[in-house]
Amino acid sequence: MRNPASTRQRLLEAAIEVFARKGYHGAVVEEIVRASETSKGAFYFHFPSKQDLFLALVDDLVERLSQRVETAIASQRGGVAKVTAALQTVLEAFASHRQIAKILLIDIAGVGPAIDRKLLETHTRLARLIQRHLDRAVAEGDIPPLDTTITAFAWLGAINEVVIRWLYTGQPDPLDRALPTLRALLLRSIGLPPPTEG
Repeated sequence: MRNPASTRQRLLEAAIEVFARKGYHGAVVEEIVRASETSKGAFYFHFPSKQDLFLALVDDLVERLSQRVETAIASQRGGVAKVTAALQTVLEAFASHRQIAKILLIDIAGVGPAIDRKLLETHTRLARLIQRHLDRAVAEGDIPPLDTTITAFAWLGAINEVVIRWLYTGQPDPLDRALPTLRALLLRSIGLPPPTEG
């Protein structure tokens, strides 16, 4: 007998593949079940519907991204290095999972109230991650006092717009070419000079 946690994870992994290929609307439960090599019974034991699976998948992906960002930040010293590491991690994550980024940032907007609430919750969660580090930088005297809530949402909005433009146009190519300009913009917004290149 399979471990329920393992089965749930297999369903989530299969869902990433199927949603990436078919989009939210084109994905069907039967295909996710086949890709996960489980059963419909197992699917409905863990997720009442495709929407519930998608909501769980969003939580899973945001948790993974948050952990990657925290790990990248923890290995750096100084505000500029931490901002650079966080931005690079986010851009690399989106660049390596373009279809998932498209689903999360473009395709599902307006699908329904539950998904809209999840997107708002996700944006808030990511902004709080940014805010925590801004609060620490203010407390340690690395940056002047500022409204870290507004700043965090503004930073998230800037990153979001750069990634959405890349999803629609393919520019910049590759996505991480946006890093120097985006980093300079964000650092200036909190009173830090951008690093000199080279």
